[in-house]
Amino acid sequence: MNGNNKWKWQLPFLLFLIIATVLIIRHRQPHQIPFQRSEGMVFGTVWHATYQSDSVLSHSIMEELSRVDASLSMFNPHSTVSRINSGESEETDSLFRMVFVQAQQISEATNGCFDVTVAPLVNAWGFGFKKGELPDFSQVDSLLQFVGWEKIKLEGNLLHKSDPRMVLDFSAIAKGFGVDQVASLMRRKGITNFMIEIGGEIVVSGHNPKGEKWSIGVNKPVEDSTSTNQEVETILHLTDCAMATSGNYRNFYISPDGRKLSHTIDPHSGQPVQHSILSSTVVAPTCSMADAFATSFMVMGLDEAKKVLSKHPELQALFIYSDENKELKIWKNLSE
Repeated sequence: MNGNNKWKWQLPFLLFLIIATVLIIRHRQPHQIPFQRSEGMVFGTVWHATYQSDSVLSHSIMEELSRVDASLSMFNPHSTVSRINSGESEETDSLFRMVFVQAQQISEATNGCFDVTVAPLVNAWGFGFKKGELPDFSQVDSLLQFVGWEKIKLEGNLLHKSDPRMVLDFSAIAKGFGVDQVASLMRRKGITNFMIEIGGEIVVSGHNPKGEKWSIGVNKPVEDSTSTNQEVETILHLTDCAMATSGNYRNFYISPDGRKLSHTIDPHSGQPVQHSILSSTVVAPTCSMADAFATSFMVMGLDEAKKVLSKHPELQALFIYSDENKELKIWKNLSE
């Protein structure tokens, strides 16, 4: 066989091998792609990510979270919200505006039970970024003049406060928004199977490494300010949604006069809430929405929360509450 005939036989075979290899790589079954795990610290808590990808994305995830921190963290003195709170600037950034608009919409939907201007009261009761002696009723009344979501307006890129002493606190929505931003990163990279979690706020998509829905535990609301008790009350099996839980059973303290003071402050009364709901879990299309509504339901209590849920079919919830006999009960409209 001469050289030309030899190549006439080998060339189609080589082309076949190349095309077959490309097709195998392109159509590799998803279960053959490994699951990666990344974690780190942000917003004063731990984040975890489990995702199906050939690459480890820890650096990219931290870049996304650092952008959120630079915009919304009250513990970062150079963040956008810190500069607005100090009066240094009225200039906002794109992430700030996204969260602010959503926060205002949720404030309206919850009749002000969600309010990002509640920071002076949170600080006064000892749960914020400033500490001090507990306020009396007259001090609470004086602080209420600086609280009210209707008193802040976004005009273009500028944030205007009706009183320059008003302080914004995005802590009840920022973690959820951070989770959403990382989930968006995953989707931009074509990753469909993942779970992102920051301090208990979660987005899940597709399936877990076992090919099943993601199993998410809801902790039993046992009073434990040290957060060492991780007893699970129920397990939810979820996919393609976001989830957030708010509760007063860990972030609380006993005042010198013997009162149990929860970290959830009612923006209307200025007082720590005293409702039967011990734990509020919300499933929603986005984690920022789930985060904010979970806090709102803790403020408004069980009956009012049910009314809001009836008007928002995009939301599902699971409430663990204490009945008149101090026994734990569950109310939910969740479908798994």
